[in-house]
Amino acid sequence: MKTKLIAVAASATLLLSGCGLVGGGTDSVGEQDGDITKLNVGVSPVPHGDILKFVDDNLAEEAGLDLEITEYTDYTLPNKALTDGDIDANYFQHKPYLDSEIEGQGYDITGFEPVHLEPFALFSNTVDEVEDIPKNAKIGINNDPANQGRALKMLEDAELITLNDGVDEVSAKLSDVKDNPKNVEFVEADAAQLARTLDDVDASVINGNNALEAGLNPAKDGILLESAEDNPYGNFLAVRTENKDDENIKKLDELLHSPEVKEFIEDEWADGSVLPSF
Repeated sequence: MKTKLIAVAASATLLLSGCGLVGGGTDSVGEQDGDITKLNVGVSPVPHGDILKFVDDNLAEEAGLDLEITEYTDYTLPNKALTDGDIDANYFQHKPYLDSEIEGQGYDITGFEPVHLEPFALFSNTVDEVEDIPKNAKIGINNDPANQGRALKMLEDAELITLNDGVDEVSAKLSDVKDNPKNVEFVEADAAQLARTLDDVDASVINGNNALEAGLNPAKDGILLESAEDNPYGNFLAVRTENKDDENIKKLDELLHSPEVKEFIEDEWADGSVLPSF
């Protein structure tokens, strides 16, 4: 199809006419070719890349769009690439992560409404139940602030640890662990490394997309799965704030929230490892 995939290597130390679409125009984001606008969108390969490829193959042309998909396996790169103008939009992150990037890096980026959720899961090659995690176990955990709090909250819900009273789960960090009855040792690592180092720890909390890329199924292989209820970690399309009202960006966001995309997510990940957020 028309989609062009550009693989971007990870850093070793770091991550339809029936839709009521707005009509086309010439003064807009992307590269114009007649009635078609090419948009370069940065994604994590799975599931974001899969979802966007579905849009490009089945919905984009009728909406006047042609999607060039740039894949990133390092979370720190897509927002920088967006800010630098290397891509027109990205689709890889949730609001707590974007908020932390804006605070830490000063990015002027706006996110749309969530498209999908990838539940976190705790994986282990040595135990089958959370209750079987031994004393003094080593557990791998994300080193980025937004996802570390998410992981800690999941472990607290499983009664493996207790966090300090009043701690916001989004901003929780290892120093906020109040009770640790099994004296678990947390081993921090970049999200992309956690699946690769699973044999080196007793268990590891792994992001849904990284787990899927490593051949792990959160819903089937995880010994603990994050609840989807009232979950603030849905992933969305994001753009430079100056382009948030661009008609072609709005078209793409509408396609990502179309009934066709919802059905694709539900069929492709029928086990619940990826869930639509709309």
